Amino acid sequence: MTIPPDDITGIVLAGGRGSRMGGVDKGLQNHRGVPLALHALLRLQPQVGQTMLNANRNLAAYESMGVPVWPDTEGDFPGPLAGVLVGLERCETPYLVTVPCDTPNFPLDLVQRLADALHAEDADLAMAATREHGAINRQPVFCLLKATLLESLIDYLKRGERKIDRWTAQHRVATVVFDDAAAFDNANTLEELQRLQR
Repeated sequence: MTIPPDDITGIVLAGGRGSRMGGVDKGLQNHRGVPLALHALLRLQPQVGQTMLNANRNLAAYESMGVPVWPDTEGDFPGPLAGVLVGLERCETPYLVTVPCDTPNFPLDLVQRLADALHAEDADLAMAATREHGAINRQPVFCLLKATLLESLIDYLKRGERKIDRWTAQHRVATVVFDDAAAFDNANTLEELQRLQR
């Protein structure tokens, strides 16, 4: 065991605008009778020591899922890095892993494999990737990070930067390729959500 699960806090990122879904709160959309964010949470919990949610609306609905809920510290939905920032600020473990709320079938060994790679490569963060049409496609919101990256992220956001890959590129990144690309299928639109339900 490289990094014990108890040393890792997991955060489900549900703080986005949901603009491609017509502005609905994506994490609360129904997927097989359960809100998307709860699917992600239940899939993540066995893989980590503690969990929390990042959400900016309907906080009572998220709080009913039974874990701490933290809104972005910056207003105006600045994107996934705002959720990563909240996680790094609030986590009390040496590591944080992030997953988005809209990908209900991500791998059950996601955290284990990210942790193994981060440890083996002595990296600052480990990121999931898939192979599609021969190309490696990084999945930057599926990321295991050292909690010590907090200062770096604060500095980056203070400069008005928002791009997640530009920030991660400043650090030692271990990339973990998962064979099952379909496990990372996400629901950005209501049509994609319906497709996932089939």
